[in-house]
Amino acid sequence: MKRPQLPLWITETTSTLIGILFSSFALKSFLIPNQFFDGGVTGISLLLHELYHFNIAYVIIIANIPFIVMGAFQVSRIFAIKTFIAVIGLGLCLHFIPFHPQTSDKLLVSIFGGVFMGIGVGLAIRGGCALDGIEVLALYTGKRSSFTISEIILGINIIIFLIAAIKLGLPTALYSILTYYTASRTINFVIEGLEEYTSVTIISSESEQIKQQLVMVLGRGITVYKGERGFLKDSFDISQPVDIVFTVVTRLEVRRLRNLVHEIDPKAFIFTSIVKEAAGGVLKKRARH
Repeated sequence: MKRPQLPLWITETTSTLIGILFSSFALKSFLIPNQFFDGGVTGISLLLHELYHFNIAYVIIIANIPFIVMGAFQVSRIFAIKTFIAVIGLGLCLHFIPFHPQTSDKLLVSIFGGVFMGIGVGLAIRGGCALDGIEVLALYTGKRSSFTISEIILGINIIIFLIAAIKLGLPTALYSILTYYTASRTINFVIEGLEEYTSVTIISSESEQIKQQLVMVLGRGITVYKGERGFLKDSFDISQPVDIVFTVVTRLEVRRLRNLVHEIDPKAFIFTSIVKEAAGGVLKKRARH
């Protein structure tokens, strides 16, 4: 009997609300009192707040509006509406909820400010919206240039941190870079979770035994490509057919898979890569919002 699941809109709304609270806590309890910054639109808003003393709640809402409008065309209108409501919610939290500064230790501020900010933004993304519109701009620009989205975001953030270094000093900018890095890693962790999927490709002369172990012991689904191995420098004309085994496992299962393969063939060639999205097939079930 299947366990009853909550409607999707309830889980998404709950995730977004918790994300808003975490983000506002990070801003008011860590970043703003210590003049630290993050990347993206939030970083721009914090910079304007420090330089011109604008109310941070208003600045974050106004700064995100152009990107929300852009998101309606680049992503979807539903996404834009959700994001607008979430940003308004963040502004209201910053304006009305009296979070107090937690510490003035620069290292603690940069690390835990980034962690709480990353949790907030990650939960909002899992709720189907964004608390920072910079990725929408990167998506828009990436379609019209040869730069990747990551390169565009990096370029924008470099400009933000350079301005921060000039106006507020190099130490503040360096600590803020640490905050941004911590936040970005936390966002990835929140979105992907502990069970981030990893694709594994195995080339071995003992492929038959490896296939059997992957399916019967690990319970993984596999795909087999027909290939050729050999083509060495001293014997380029000599090759033999080989089954190339491909499978997808969770990050927690990679070590076990490697050990299993190396017990069968210590010379097996194994390489892995991160899978951003995986669905269907024989995949281990995990909770998703």
